[in-house]
Amino acid sequence: MAQVRQTKQRSIIEEEVRKFKTFFTAEEVHEKVRERDPRIGTATVYRYLKDVEGEDKPHYYYCDRKKIYSFKSDNHCHFYCTVCGKTSHFHIEKIDFLKNSIKGGICHFQIDVYGVCDDCQGK
Repeated sequence: MAQVRQTKQRSIIEEEVRKFKTFFTAEEVHEKVRERDPRIGTATVYRYLKDVEGEDKPHYYYCDRKKIYSFKSDNHCHFYCTVCGKTSHFHIEKIDFLKNSIKGGICHFQIDVYGVCDDCQGK
């Protein structure tokens, strides 16, 4: 991978990204960096996040059709109700049942499950 130049804008984005303790979006990062330097555009933030995806930087997941980021090498799981459309998050501690099916090491994962929620089953 080519060496990425460390600019003042890139440093500001890096500092603001590191302040997030939970999931965040590029738009949220952009709001924070604009407070420090209004000349930093959304495209610069997206480019930064794309450049660092392969490095030991934030992991990304998809939630509500948006790319979200996190520094935790954790999982991100959804249950989608096919009747009412409600989405809920759930957590899986171990995925040992998948390890034999995957050639390589698992860093983080996302699972989307579809079904009928308790509220809709009770109707």
